[in-house]
Amino acid sequence: MKLEKSIFLVHGENTTVVQYAVRGSGAAQCSLELRPLIAFRDYHNTTHANEALRPAYEAAPGSLKFTPYAGLPSLFLAHDDAEIRASGDWYRNFEYDLERDRGLDFQEDLFNPCVLVFDLNRNARPAWIASTEERSSSTADSLREREMERRQALCESAPVDDDFVRSLVVAADQFLVQRGNGSTVIAGYHWFSDWGRDTMIALPGLTLATNRPEVARQILQAFAMHVDRGMLPNRFPDAGEAPEYNTVDAALWFFEAVSALVEKTGDYEFVRESLYPVLAEIISWHERGTRYGIRVDSDGLLRAGEPGVQLTWMDAKVGDWVVTPRQGKPVEIQALWYNALRVMEDLAGKYGHDSDRDRYAEMADRARSAFAPLFWNESQGCLFDVADGAHRDSAIRPNQILAVSLTHQMLPMDRARSVVQVAERQLLTPYGLRSLAPTDPAYRGRYEGDPHSRDSAYHQGTVWPWLIGPFVRAYLRVNDHSQAARKQAELWLLGLRTFMGDEGCGQIPEVFDGNAPHRAGGCMAQAWSVAELLRVCVKDIHDRPHFRPIQTRALLPRRSCEDTIRSAAPAG
Repeated sequence: MKLEKSIFLVHGENTTVVQYAVRGSGAAQCSLELRPLIAFRDYHNTTHANEALRPAYEAAPGSLKFTPYAGLPSLFLAHDDAEIRASGDWYRNFEYDLERDRGLDFQEDLFNPCVLVFDLNRNARPAWIASTEERSSSTADSLREREMERRQALCESAPVDDDFVRSLVVAADQFLVQRGNGSTVIAGYHWFSDWGRDTMIALPGLTLATNRPEVARQILQAFAMHVDRGMLPNRFPDAGEAPEYNTVDAALWFFEAVSALVEKTGDYEFVRESLYPVLAEIISWHERGTRYGIRVDSDGLLRAGEPGVQLTWMDAKVGDWVVTPRQGKPVEIQALWYNALRVMEDLAGKYGHDSDRDRYAEMADRARSAFAPLFWNESQGCLFDVADGAHRDSAIRPNQILAVSLTHQMLPMDRARSVVQVAERQLLTPYGLRSLAPTDPAYRGRYEGDPHSRDSAYHQGTVWPWLIGPFVRAYLRVNDHSQAARKQAELWLLGLRTFMGDEGCGQIPEVFDGNAPHRAGGCMAQAWSVAELLRVCVKDIHDRPHFRPIQTRALLPRRSCEDTIRSAAPAG
């Protein structure tokens, strides 16, 4: 006899369905005992035996209700034909190897309120449902069927006939969740909430590449309501506290997301009514100056930063130690600022605001004129990472690729091509771009160890999959989007394609080691990793006439749509 177990989450709910099935003979002599172990905690902490926990539960036919702590939601456990035996025991000192490796609290105590006993002779397919809502175990099969149909529909909605794209579409869906009556993006599982920067970078891939512009509109409107002093929130805290405003690039990525929306839908009227005044306000605040020294400098470029503050996406900080200090004029901030001005020039022209259009065009021209003389590193054939007064940071980092990949680029083609070549030579790996070239003395090739060790390597060589999107986009641009270039781009994606269909279990993680064999690290599922892969596949590689996706059946195992449906775990 074999016992098969399946588990899935119900989309849009805090509900988990667990089903068992007896395969073969021998069930007549067997019973199945289940001991639910309760933690009742958030994802940043561990539980330890305590006197505050309420051990009692309420029993009703086919259902149990646990309320271990006052003020927290109750947990309902629906079951079919189970005998309930009281327990009330703490199981102590569970050890989590990964938490140990990360230098975190790795021991936990879990509470067992009762034992569920299923007679497999009477019921060879027992099921139970854990939820914050009252459910009936009789719905387990219908919930499973509904979820299978939902995932099948996602696969069939993929804009490109390609297994990798279908898998990415299913993966992308797992980051789109509800906040109140609107939509938002979970930046990563298991410990990120909705972050402004991550949301704006991920939005085109998660929503527009998957033909869900209505979700994009909801998200853009929701964030527009929280713009303050020209800044987008960096993070919405988990417990509902005030949003945090400590990023220079989130508001600039907001322009990129709006630009992607109108390019996809042509919905200029929505932007005029809901977003344009906010966009204009952001530009105005940057002109006169806002938090943390963020302001337009005399040369038309954008400077930002104060000692001890990290405002760009390279934001690792250990105590008072700023790991990657980028105060002054970071290179990607200039590219984003220039593109924001060009977006506003286009929008103002569409709306007949001629004086504003001319003003934004003049600001953009001034920034572009100042950019190359300040940032071009002639000796290395690429761009400095940060300019701050007379100081130029010559570290070779991937931030410069945005000066080539964004819609409005700031470099002549020969220099743009050189930037891409340097990035390919120094930063490209099978899983994305390194955050620092291995030739740099500060390079760290392993993302491992305790928080201090990991944070010190986070942007000092660690590979970020999301950067493969801008890199491929830049590579295709400097190579005229030729078929040979697109074939090469697909070959560069084979590593991530293989990982997703194997170790990744249908997802793309936050980071990989800079050194081979490039072990995965950080969050096991990251929104912008998936989104940028999806965007570059749909919009840049496959969205060209007479282009056929590369055939990879002989090169790597490919996930069928059915595999994707069965193994990808939806967000609850």
